[in-house]
Formats: sequence, structure tokens, C-alpha cells
Amino acid sequence: MPTLDDILEHIGEFDLFQKQVFFVLCFVSAAFTPIYVGVIFLGFTPEHHCLSPGVAELSSRCGWSLEEELNYTVPEQGRHGESFSSQCRRYDVDWNTTGLSCINPLENFTGYGNRSSIPLTPCQDGWVYDSSGSSIVTEFNLVCEDSWKVDLFQSCVNAADRYVFGRKLCLIVTILVSSASGVLVAFAPSYLWMMIFRFLQGLVSKGSWAAGYILITEIVGPSHRKTVGILYQVAFTVGLLLLDGVAYAIPHWRWLQLTVTLPCFLLLLYYWCVPESPRWLISQKQNDKAMKILDYIAKKNGKKLPAHFQNINVEEEGGENLRASFMDLVRTPQMRKHTFILMYNW
Repeated sequence: MPTLDDILEHIGEFDLFQKQVFFVLCFVSAAFTPIYVGVIFLGFTPEHHCLSPGVAELSSRCGWSLEEELNYTVPEQGRHGESFSSQCRRYDVDWNTTGLSCINPLENFTGYGNRSSIPLTPCQDGWVYDSSGSSIVTEFNLVCEDSWKVDLFQSCVNAADRYVFGRKLCLIVTILVSSASGVLVAFAPSYLWMMIFRFLQGLVSKGSWAAGYILITEIVGPSHRKTVGILYQVAFTVGLLLLDGVAYAIPHWRWLQLTVTLPCFLLLLYYWCVPESPRWLISQKQNDKAMKILDYIAKKNGKKLPAHFQNINVEEEGGENLRASFMDLVRTPQMRKHTFILMYNW
């Protein structure tokens, strides 16, 4: 019985149709970039210090510059021990006290020695951020004791996906759910809701990327699979470059999230222009559907499916029912080489 690779050799291993499908699927890879590394911009942490009630009024009265205000009212780094951070503590004093000096206001608080002896307190009234834009950090105050929440936001991207319903259906469904969740992230009213929507997006986003990768490698011939696999990931790098420019132009995280998410809805057009994987159909014993797709690919490539292939049940060698295990990654010298190369790259 012929294999799928035998048929691809006759109808085109990487001809016009496969090139068109490969080109449109590269948009999936590029669109995954903001989800996977967008936290660099969405979770940007600018310079910050505690908001101290009364400081703004005192600074306005004294005519201080920003540098002078910080020098007079913000604790110095390292003056209270190695673990102290001037970004997370403020002087435990009342800046609304009348008669404070504009030259050295801390001298007006009697009972204290030098500046290092003044007690400190956590930032109970929030923070002041040195940034003209916004991020999830500045909006939800994810700094100091809550800085770990930024990492939790990113960890929601790491979830497993399976493709038991076909490559194409998985691709379409994950694109839809990921896009809708991405829009909801932009409108999240609180950190909790943002995390819920981010989790939903993370649950399926890798599925769309991986489904596109698997789909394109399964409809090209074996001599081109390595090339399309590499170029598919190059599209991710192109997405990185585009994300940098978009984030530079849009420094507000909600607008940035919408800008990189809304175009993803256009990828739903794949339903009409991307075929199901013949290889997957064959593995599911749907040979008739697989042969119809292969015949369509042949026509698009300007070729004709050979007569002795048209009325035959295609069988794949190798056995789809074999169970994979971790040891398969290191079982043979070739697999060990590939495994270690990929581990090093990651």
C-alpha cells in the first residue's frame, strides 16, 4: 500500500498550494508572539516610590524639582539595611505638619536623630510611577510584596493542549477562544478577572501555534518538513520585531492588548482556505476524506493524482497506536542528538 509521502511525491511535496497554506499559517506563529512575550510590555515595571500624603502639597509650596522632592522625602537605598528598598518603604511621618522646612523638612520632626533613624512604614497609600504610559503593574500596583503576581500572569500561558479533534478544528477553535480571551483581558476590571481571562487564553494559545506547526509539516513532503518547520518559527521572530514597534507606539497596556489581539480574528478565515491534515484523517481511518483533499491539492498544484492512487485505501506505516514515552527521546543516537540540540536551543 502507498503511504502519504508516496502520493506527495507525485502531486508536489512543496508546490504552489503548500506554499500558500504555509504563508497564511505563518501569521499564526507571528500572532503568538504578543501572548508569549508580551508581558515584557504589558507587565513593564517603571521606577517607583511610595505615595506619601502631603508631599505633593509641600513640594508645590516649596517649589521643589522632582529630584529635590525625591531627595527630601524618599528614603535612600541601603540606609536601613541590605534588604531595604526605597521603592517599598516610606518615612513614617506626617508631611501635613505645619511649619516644615523647605531646606530639610525632616529636621522639623523632633525626637529623631539623623535620617537613618527615622522609622519606616510600608506603602499604605499606593505608589508614584515614573512613566507616562501604563501597564498592569502601574494599574494594579504589582510591585514590592505583590511583584510575584506579574510572574503568575505570565505562567498562565503555560498549559497543555491536545489535538484529538483534528488539526484544522483545533486551529480554528483555539484561535477563536484565544482572541476572545485576549479582548477580555484588555477590558478586565480587576487583577482577578484579568488572571481568569489570561488563563483561558494561555490554555489554548499554544494549541493554535502548535496546530499550525503540525498542520503545515503534515501536508508537505519529507524533504521540505525541516525547512518549513524552521521558517514557521522564523515567523515568530518577525512577530517579535513587529511587537517592539507596536509597543513603542502604544505605551498603554489596554490599547496595546487590543491592538495585538483584534487582528487575530481575521485568522478565522482559515476555515475556508486551510484544509484538514490528510495524515490525521488517515490516522483516524477516514481515507475517503483524505483522498479528496489530496486530489484537491493536486489540482491546485497543476498536477493530477495518478490513477493507481485514486481508488486505493492509503495506509500509513509506523503505527499511530504506539504509545510514546520519555525514553523515546534518547533511545537512538539520532534522537539523542536532536533532543540535546533542542534542549540547548531552549
